[in-house]
Amino acid sequence: MTHRTILSIAILMLFCCGEMSAQQKKNVLFLGNSYTSVNNLPKMIADVSISAGDTLTYSSNTPGGCTLKQHCFNQSMEKICEGGWDAVVIQEQSQYPAFPDWQVEQDVFPYAKRLVDSVYAYSPCAEPLFYMTWGHKYGDQFNAEAFPPLGTYEGMDSLLALRYRQMADSNDASLCPVGRVWHWLRDNHSEIELYQNDNSHPSVAGSYAAACAFYTLIFKKDPLNITYIPSMSPTEADVIRMAVKQLVYDSLEVYQRPNPEVEAIWSDTVKYMSESVEVNVANVDTIYIDWGDGSDSIFAAQENNLLQHKYSDTLAYQITLKASRHCMDSTISWTFKATRDLNDSIDTTEPEGVVDVRGMCFEIRPNPTTSTVQITTDDRPMVVEIITTSGIVVRRLKMENQTETIDVSDIPSGIYMIRASLLDKYMVRRLVVQH
Repeated sequence: MTHRTILSIAILMLFCCGEMSAQQKKNVLFLGNSYTSVNNLPKMIADVSISAGDTLTYSSNTPGGCTLKQHCFNQSMEKICEGGWDAVVIQEQSQYPAFPDWQVEQDVFPYAKRLVDSVYAYSPCAEPLFYMTWGHKYGDQFNAEAFPPLGTYEGMDSLLALRYRQMADSNDASLCPVGRVWHWLRDNHSEIELYQNDNSHPSVAGSYAAACAFYTLIFKKDPLNITYIPSMSPTEADVIRMAVKQLVYDSLEVYQRPNPEVEAIWSDTVKYMSESVEVNVANVDTIYIDWGDGSDSIFAAQENNLLQHKYSDTLAYQITLKASRHCMDSTISWTFKATRDLNDSIDTTEPEGVVDVRGMCFEIRPNPTTSTVQITTDDRPMVVEIITTSGIVVRRLKMENQTETIDVSDIPSGIYMIRASLLDKYMVRRLVVQH
């Protein structure tokens, strides 16, 4: 007989709703161009947040016409490297994502990846948020001759929606569907003018729709709590907030990056002083398990993981398993009662969790350590990472020499995972830091 526990996104959402209603403070970086700077969208989002009981501090880099490629080589990278961001909003030039496939794959997608990778490297807990913009009011007539789908609003807007969805999905990022909100408002409330006279940039109403959508995605809260209204009709503001609720808040799981999911299956038949559990995960980087007897294990997650542990005494143990990615966790707990084997003797095997090895070898010493850890290997140039139980990379080193030393004196005492990788091979070891 086996026991199965599944922790799903729905359960996580219910569990979190109490926290979601509390006041929150977020530090956000905006990387874009005039679509972000017009009407001072970052400040409008901050004003919207304050009115709903939350606080948003921000910094931005929004030169006119700036592309993702340019953001990879300008002040934006300096701001990303400052770290400490809760969210980073990324907006491409208004036309580029709607260009032909070959051009988007060459000029857009690689730089979207580079920006998101940099965000995770310097702010491991940050949420990258792609800013889905909208089609020009009458399409992109300038480029329509070379690429006819751009010649209408519908054609341009659908391409923008598709490409931003691709960027979010392929980079493990969230998506703020401002363009979808605009599309619904155009279809259902054409009396609300979303465009400036150039038929491209947002009016105050257009920016307000974006601000309400971003508040909803950043804080995961109902936009109907917003009371701030810029210089526009209160009736129009009500319509916009309701549209954001229906299209964004009611479909948060569609637009936010996926939560870690974990399924654990273990046997109810307890014997031989050993517990064996099958763990299936999705959207998980790290698995940490507390075996309940003072020992624990941490290792890189695969889709299917078989974990085993031996106990040294016949007691009931509370086992806790935590699956993590980008500082988001899913946790499962159960009780295991160790029993004697067929010879009525106690197995005194040293408690040890599973370590995954694929053709690599490296040594770490000392372990536990108080200040430095020395890595020795013949496999080079191996990449070594020290990772917390929540999946945060706190150190990263490329092994150029047979022995390298990593300073860990400034990281908190605790249990960490050392993950070494080289091409398609990797190995994971446990590290204890004790100050």
